[in-house]
Amino acid sequence: MISTTLPWLTETSSDRISAIRDTSLSKLVRDDMLALILKGVFAPGQRINEPDVASRLQVSRVPVREALRELESSGLVISRKHSGVFVRQLEAAEVKDLYQMRGLLDGFAGRRSAALPERERGLLLAKLERAIKAMQQAFDDHDVQAYYSENLHFHWAIVEAAGNQQLLETYRGIVQKLHLSRLKNLSQDVGMRSSVSEHQDIMQAVQDADGARCEALMSQHVGEAFERLLQALSAPSDQN
Repeated sequence: MISTTLPWLTETSSDRISAIRDTSLSKLVRDDMLALILKGVFAPGQRINEPDVASRLQVSRVPVREALRELESSGLVISRKHSGVFVRQLEAAEVKDLYQMRGLLDGFAGRRSAALPERERGLLLAKLERAIKAMQQAFDDHDVQAYYSENLHFHWAIVEAAGNQQLLETYRGIVQKLHLSRLKNLSQDVGMRSSVSEHQDIMQAVQDADGARCEALMSQHVGEAFERLLQALSAPSDQN
């Protein structure tokens, strides 16, 4: 089971209680299954058994079916006639397309965030600095999962700071699908040293309020991250 903490899966107990008051049962079931998929409990290619989910959550199969339809519309599961519902396994072409889209969105968010007023930019910089320190520690500890988690938090902070709700939702959907392609590879070092340096350059561009540079660095960073991932996946493995 993957221990990586995703930025949107860190609600407090009070947040959960408040959400329950205003959320339909099917959405609560969806959120539960989404968390299990993104944590790797439901692995890519694995069949999701409706009766088991309903029994575990003590609900009928109706909200489970509704939840699975929502997850299918978001591209995280796929329904196969006469076979059931399975966690999606992304093809290489789709992963490439998603990285390209993520690069565009990251670039836009970087430009917007670097143009924030000084006070808001200062709050963002504090978050980015904490994330970079945590990434550096993860690199020193050779902890790939911790590094990956902090990397997500770094980018998520910039996307949130951009102040565009549609961007936020689209970005989350893209990263969630890309996460499916990473679940089997979170033990591989995909260039943490280079990545730390790139994040430091991005933070400097935000600090300098240089929107154009931040946009270019964010987009380039995502492209290079994709190339590093391809190299890691194509490299011969020493493990059998």
